Amino acid sequence: MKRLVLISALLLLLLILTSLSVGSEDISQGKSAVTKADPLGFPEEDYTVKNVTVNTSDGQVQVVYRLYEHITYVGNPVDTNYQSMRVMVPIEVDGKEIDASNAPILFVNSVGGYMSASNENRGMDREFHANMSGSLPIGVNGMPPAGMNGTAPIAGMGRAPSAEGGISKNSDLALAAGFVVVEPGCRGRDNQATNGTYYGKAAAAIVDLKAAVRYIRHNDETMPGNANWIISTGVSAGGALSALLGASGSSHLYDAHLKEIGAADENDSIYASAAFCPIADLEHADMAYEWEFGTVPINGQMVDQELSQQLRDAFAVYMASLSLKGENNFGAITADNYGDYLVQNYLIPSANRYLSALTDEERKSYLAENTWISWSGNSAEFRFEDYAAHVGRMKSLPAFDAFDLSAAENIEFGNETTNARHFTIFSLRHASGDQNAEIDSGLTTVVNLMNPMFFISQNNSGCARYWWIRHGTADSNTALTVISNLAISLENRGKDVNALLYWDAGHGADEDAEDFIAWIREITGYNPHLA
Repeated sequence: MKRLVLISALLLLLLILTSLSVGSEDISQGKSAVTKADPLGFPEEDYTVKNVTVNTSDGQVQVVYRLYEHITYVGNPVDTNYQSMRVMVPIEVDGKEIDASNAPILFVNSVGGYMSASNENRGMDREFHANMSGSLPIGVNGMPPAGMNGTAPIAGMGRAPSAEGGISKNSDLALAAGFVVVEPGCRGRDNQATNGTYYGKAAAAIVDLKAAVRYIRHNDETMPGNANWIISTGVSAGGALSALLGASGSSHLYDAHLKEIGAADENDSIYASAAFCPIADLEHADMAYEWEFGTVPINGQMVDQELSQQLRDAFAVYMASLSLKGENNFGAITADNYGDYLVQNYLIPSANRYLSALTDEERKSYLAENTWISWSGNSAEFRFEDYAAHVGRMKSLPAFDAFDLSAAENIEFGNETTNARHFTIFSLRHASGDQNAEIDSGLTTVVNLMNPMFFISQNNSGCARYWWIRHGTADSNTALTVISNLAISLENRGKDVNALLYWDAGHGADEDAEDFIAWIREITGYNPHLA
């Protein structure tokens, strides 16, 4: 009898253990199944609570927000240090609870000089960026690479608060306005593996940013913010990428690249694009630079006038191909009349805003130092040639596709095994001495994938409706026509464009950050609920 009881007890114990084992396996498989079902899910509960003091024109605002860090936004990342994002969701503004579940999403890329933007190792830490200063990498002719001149603000961030309590950067102002802020990392021209190969050359940066947009759309049900109100912003090369993100929305030309890194199968169109001094339209940028600065000396010397004239002539052909129409019945914009158009529609309005804001004494002093400007009837007058001479030439010839392959843009268009390549026929033929040399078709495709003007000219259906474009009149990192061509092309296609110049401001200027936030409110109609 005792043996029978013992056997029964052992069988019961075995049955219980087997049951527990099966149950444990089921639970484990259940968790695994959830993970495998959606490896790109948003980590709703994985956040820390932070706070920030935001300086506005009306005083300081205290914001408490949830910070979600280092979220990998693709299924097959090449490097999670770059292909990840941080998300900031405001939950309190000045002690009042806020619901950001349907808020606009400010999508801030921090790319400069077409370099990578890390989302690890403080790569996008706000204190680090707010205090960043000092020298930057040196490029062609001893000048910083395009998009890296001086100590320009970090892309899309606006101005960092000054010691005197200046207006906070755009991302902080957005939090104070109740917006969700997303800061994606992305690969760039400097990424190099231990085996020496490169993994961030064009078009990696825009592919990564598109993948990040797709991640947001994929998680619209669980991630705070309205995925239909994504507003991209960036400065310099980051401004070019922001414009490209806006112009190339949902283009199938990127599908293979996005599939390769495991991007979500979603729409990557955005609602609006903000581009501050974008270093864009790179294959035509040398032409535009010579059109504006070809007869302006650099360091007291003129560049090769024969080569400069060749590029100026090429710019005239390019302008004719764009078929741009000016405002107020101006008619066709050509290389011959473009200077007049820029003066009347962009430069004089900018000068008038600046000069009108000065006191009579300040204005008198400024005009005495800038005799090329006349002031009458509360309006400035000057010639485009005098404006260009006033700004001065910053870069040598060619400005972007350097003959010696030393420019940042040459490096951007390298490939997995080659650090830098020529991307224009002009520089390739001059450097090689072969007047029949042609750009490789594969590289031509990549150049198109990096140019917002290409997608605008193709009338891409996913192009953003709303645009915010800003540039400083003293910025000679690229020609003024790069910015105006972008704005006019969009306007000619019925897009809503808010474009203006900051008078005498340099590269990376952002002088109306609060107006930018107000503009987002206007185009979305968003009014946050404060409990």
